[in-house]
Amino acid sequence: MNLFGTAGIRGSAVETVTPELALSVGRAAGRDGREFVVARDGRETGPALAAAMEAGLESAGADVRRAGQLPTPALAFASQGRRGAMLTASHNPPTDNGIKLFADGEEYDRETERTVERRVEADDPPVEWDKWGDGERTSVLDAYRDAVVEYAQGHGAPLDGLRVVVDCGNGMAAVATPQVLRALGAEVVALNANVDGHFPGRESKPTPETLEDLREFLREDPNADLGIGHDGDADRIVVVDGEGEVVHEDTVVAVLAAHYTERSETADPVVVTTPNASGRIDEQVEAAGGRVERVRLGALHEGIAAAREEGDDDTEVVFAAEPWKHVHTQFGGWIDGVVSAAVIPRLVAEAGGLAPLRDPVTERPYRKVSVSCPDDAKTGAMAKLESAIPDRFPEASVETEYGVRATFPDGSWVLVRPSGTEPYVRIYAESDDVDALVSEATDVVEEAVAAES
Repeated sequence: MNLFGTAGIRGSAVETVTPELALSVGRAAGRDGREFVVARDGRETGPALAAAMEAGLESAGADVRRAGQLPTPALAFASQGRRGAMLTASHNPPTDNGIKLFADGEEYDRETERTVERRVEADDPPVEWDKWGDGERTSVLDAYRDAVVEYAQGHGAPLDGLRVVVDCGNGMAAVATPQVLRALGAEVVALNANVDGHFPGRESKPTPETLEDLREFLREDPNADLGIGHDGDADRIVVVDGEGEVVHEDTVVAVLAAHYTERSETADPVVVTTPNASGRIDEQVEAAGGRVERVRLGALHEGIAAAREEGDDDTEVVFAAEPWKHVHTQFGGWIDGVVSAAVIPRLVAEAGGLAPLRDPVTERPYRKVSVSCPDDAKTGAMAKLESAIPDRFPEASVETEYGVRATFPDGSWVLVRPSGTEPYVRIYAESDDVDALVSEATDVVEEAVAAES
């Protein structure tokens, strides 16, 4: 059984993430925790799935605190000191739903997910009738928003009327980001700020294309300083400048990583990111006196734990991120787009604009391509690439822990890794001559795949 992907369980609410599955996952997870807080995003299928999850948890002996509709980071915040279950498919289409599980503010690690999978497959029965848990309502949102405001006030400068346009995408950011920014003193214009599980304003995934209305609004509003776009559950964030141009996601990570590294008073500040993240992050962190560690996609929490375990008393994980997803480790151990939406404008206010934050960041051309590869050929192809990539690029240093990543002396790099969900091998590259680098890497990958197919 392979229920969990890189970000929890996701799929069609009719075919995959059904009430039957939610019941089974709840019963499997409920054996490990006495108390769970349960929440859902705004999808139409959320109430039924949440009810099934609650029934599963209670029949396993856990008590349930029903929190209603929340952003995923608010549910993670509420899971501190207990466990949490979030019913959300994040940026997926409205026909989908999903399940994310948390323990003390952190997503379940792989081993805990596998334990849940084994129990679901075994179809464990309920506990004895007199040991079932019970449920009651709980209120989370106000405490979460207040905590975000208090945390953001420790970074950057007061907003003092900074005009921020927020596209909530009819998702759960509508109940958090505009309110937090107004509490911080911003002048806020909110688009698609009603929660609607059909996502009528735009697709839930925020991209340059789906955020076109936000970008056009910024282009036409001479007083707007900054734009922010969220996905359906508010863990992702996209930043748009006052001219309506999307700021590259790795530049946003580099700015935040440099900020947190500079603020650290420890001798060994660490930023955790993923293999597909830009070398511009390394450059900014190293210039600020820190270092970067990488971990597989979807496992920032595991990377944070590993960096702390492998470090010493002078080691501090100051920030963790993959593209669009940020963990503000001093606030909590979860991905939180609302905190990013609060901190970034304050950094903009302190710098006197977005441009001064971006100027130190070297933005080389970046590309991502996919090479078709049958699932049963991936292992063999990747084994061949561990030697083929170094042979083709002898001047590069090569790492093979999370795919094959070649880094060149000028800071350019290429990463090759198998997709975990689709029949492809992905190629990521960043270089002043990115087309040539991608072309050469594609040739190597296609040769390896052909040899295994």
